[in-house]
Amino acid sequence: MSAVILVVDDEKNTREGLKEAIAALGYRALTAEDGRRAVEILGTEPVDIVLADLKMPGMDGLELLKKVQSLAPATVFIIMTAYGTVETAVAAMKQGAHDYLTKPVNLDQLELLIERTLKKKNLEAENIYLKEQLEKRFGFESLIGRSAPMERIYEMIRQIRNSTATVLISGESGTGKELVARAIHHQSPRSGRPFFPVHCASLAPTLLESELFGHEKGAFTGAVGQKKGRFELADGGTIFLDEVGEIPPGIQVKLLRVLESREFERVGGGRPIRVDVRVLAATNSDLEARIAEGSFREDFYYRLNVVRIHIPPLRDRREDIPLLTSYFIREFSEANGKEVSAITPRAIHLLQSYDWPGNVRELKNCVESMVVLTKSSALDIDDLPPQIRDAPSEAPVSRPSTLNLKSAEKDIIVQALRASGGNKSRAAERLGISRRTLYRKLDEYGIAPR
Repeated sequence: MSAVILVVDDEKNTREGLKEAIAALGYRALTAEDGRRAVEILGTEPVDIVLADLKMPGMDGLELLKKVQSLAPATVFIIMTAYGTVETAVAAMKQGAHDYLTKPVNLDQLELLIERTLKKKNLEAENIYLKEQLEKRFGFESLIGRSAPMERIYEMIRQIRNSTATVLISGESGTGKELVARAIHHQSPRSGRPFFPVHCASLAPTLLESELFGHEKGAFTGAVGQKKGRFELADGGTIFLDEVGEIPPGIQVKLLRVLESREFERVGGGRPIRVDVRVLAATNSDLEARIAEGSFREDFYYRLNVVRIHIPPLRDRREDIPLLTSYFIREFSEANGKEVSAITPRAIHLLQSYDWPGNVRELKNCVESMVVLTKSSALDIDDLPPQIRDAPSEAPVSRPSTLNLKSAEKDIIVQALRASGGNKSRAAERLGISRRTLYRKLDEYGIAPR
């Protein structure tokens, strides 16, 4: 859709001439003979750029600027002025105007200014969108659940987010350990600095050491140049060591030194490198048993286990399954262009009855498959995989009378309010929406933020 530009000038010839020039550039042009009419237009439709004369009877350009800032803060304001009043135009820019043009307006300059302004505006909008997506992906919203175990995890994250203490996150595979680590980092003062995950089980010992600490040129065959490791790159931020139970004892010793002194050397180097890095670690192994069998160092374990967060398996928090399911339905419906908006209570009952050995990851994959393959707008028993549909239904579960995306959205809003202690500004930030949108949702769903 082409940009909308509003020309405000009390001189009809100037107004109409600029309208034709702007339309010839491919943009939609609106006109107003004074500030009052411009305000009326801004109240009825979105405008990308206001191009206003500085000197007008009644409401002048500076007064209109204040109105635009109040009514449509995302609209860019450009002043037009005669040569003798350039100083006033500069003063207007100090009050928030984006730029100015001198009259009579040079059409080439006008074209360049519009192009530059719209490019900057689009870039700012893209940055806001990306920030919202990051908030959505790595804030508390990535952790879905309102069960008592999940509430305890949220409270623990709030307690430790300003700390530099090492955190050991334990739990079965697929429970969301990396999501918890990202939430800790994102909620901390280090959120603007790097977050580097290292999946320790996927790398051979020599590669893992180089990945963590870097190497000097010629340190080993294939080391054709110097390389910085993850600890060096994460300086000022957070490093996440996933599956620490698989780290070889020799590298455990070097990591122990980093945890104690925040110093290390690159592979093949002799100069100590000091960093400020917070270490978060995760495991699905019984590290105490690894210590007993001699494959895991006890001193390294105690340096990792300063703060412990355990994520329960999904079978121990079955009451979160309806909310997780609705969240995934919405995610995969949008991703695949489907109009799936609900799931039947009997299908939810079977999902809650299943033990989910793969935990949330398995549930997510299951819902994705169901959404992709269904021909209906509501998932039902026939959409379930055979291993879930035919599983014995003996687990104690709650049966919801109905479950749709609106109820899921309400639950997520309530969860965000709880996580923010009832503070609506923080809740809106966590949800990646504006305060105005949050107020509208609270009113729509009848939620009282206590």
